[in-house]
Amino acid sequence: MIKPGFETLKLGRKPEGRTLLTADWVLGHHDGSHRLVPRGEVVFDNGEILFVGQHFPGEVARRVDFGKSLISPGFIDLDALSDLDTTILGIDTHPGWSKGRVWPRSYVDAGPYEMYMPEELALQKRFAFGQLLLNGITTAAPIASLFYREWGETIAEFDAAADAAGELGLRVYLSPAYRSGGMVLEKPGQILPVFDEQRGLRGLEDAVGFIERQSGRHGDLVRGMLAPDRVETCTIGLLQRTNAAARALGCKIRLHMAQGIMEVETVRALHGSTAPVWLATNGLLSERLIAPHATNATDEDLRLYAANGVSIVHCPLVSARGGNTLNSFSACRTRGINIAMGTDTAPADMLMNLLVGLMTSRINDGAPDRIRCADLFDAATLGGARALGRTDLGHLSSGARADIAVFGLDDVIMAPSIDPITTLVAGGSGRVTRATFVDGRPSMLFGEVAGVNMRSARDRVQQQFDGLVAKYPERSWAHPPVAEIFPPSYPIESSAHG
Repeated sequence: MIKPGFETLKLGRKPEGRTLLTADWVLGHHDGSHRLVPRGEVVFDNGEILFVGQHFPGEVARRVDFGKSLISPGFIDLDALSDLDTTILGIDTHPGWSKGRVWPRSYVDAGPYEMYMPEELALQKRFAFGQLLLNGITTAAPIASLFYREWGETIAEFDAAADAAGELGLRVYLSPAYRSGGMVLEKPGQILPVFDEQRGLRGLEDAVGFIERQSGRHGDLVRGMLAPDRVETCTIGLLQRTNAAARALGCKIRLHMAQGIMEVETVRALHGSTAPVWLATNGLLSERLIAPHATNATDEDLRLYAANGVSIVHCPLVSARGGNTLNSFSACRTRGINIAMGTDTAPADMLMNLLVGLMTSRINDGAPDRIRCADLFDAATLGGARALGRTDLGHLSSGARADIAVFGLDDVIMAPSIDPITTLVAGGSGRVTRATFVDGRPSMLFGEVAGVNMRSARDRVQQQFDGLVAKYPERSWAHPPVAEIFPPSYPIESSAHG
């Protein structure tokens, strides 16, 4: 429920006239970097920031005081979960090849099929977008697994996703993911790629058509980004055509690479090098490329990223849960590589990712003084904007879009508070997000999201997820029962013991 005193803000509706937000702290921007402003004010009108500082001299239609909070630029999430996360099923169940993480030959021969209905996929997008807004994320490049798909993503579901972004009020960069190959489990531990390049090219054609039709809709909240699937599932022909299409459309390309052992071994077997070297040899590394996750990048890979203006998307939580880290954040920054942030997994909590990123970098550095909380916060705001080529996002200053997150600083779990950024990164979570504004529109206020009842949606998507898990025997090697694929953490007993 919206707290008293905020009645002039209507959830999901852009306010008319100048709106002034104030709080104990505002994260403004000056001379190219963020600046903390005590008892600061942010004034915006029609989605554009007019003033950031203290003591605005003009007239305003409303004043909203968030009190003991930080008013911040909203987070930019360039690997934002947009489905029901299946990677969490692998947290304690290994090896992945035996747990349905790769299609076995028996499933491929029987004919892969869509495991969710179109209306289920549409609800998942709305729910996932709502989760992003609850965590102070204002710009997202959605990501979803293709493991449970027939092949790639569809235009219909992304038309629904674009409409969901417009209705909820989330800035998105998206198009259906496509691929020209997939990994197939031929026998225990033996995973081989299988390709169908024409299918991939048809997927690219669909994605281009989607971008041409959807980009700029919903008040420019929707823009296009080409999203070929992981690099080991792409042929050079598909990537060359993708690069040409991105150049013609003026959009970015997101391509997952240098992210895992299976990928590194597969690409080396196919092309005799790492993926970044393979792309560089073919002239496909450029500032158009946004590349999650770089956790398995070599020194040569990182040198090529830096030389060609490639942006990394760092997703510390999902990487660390799988035993990987970016080695390291501070080293990549020293090389001059732009680093953006992504969540990629459940929970879609950017603050949690910033803390994990801080810790893993310091562990890899063997020192605590090469990276600060502010460096991670920069990556989640300025780094994301730089990767997208947007000078009007990622900061609060006159002329920028009014994409704003408000984080409470008086949460009892975070006590005592120190510097607001250090407090949020070291001890915060998305649960302290009080409000999220996108283009000046309040998309989330005090746990309520415009356009979706998150509580009822949560029950519905849980039912969908349970249904998916029940199908895992069909797509797991030797087809064991679900209880064997995903055993409980402890034995389940139905009788009591005194």
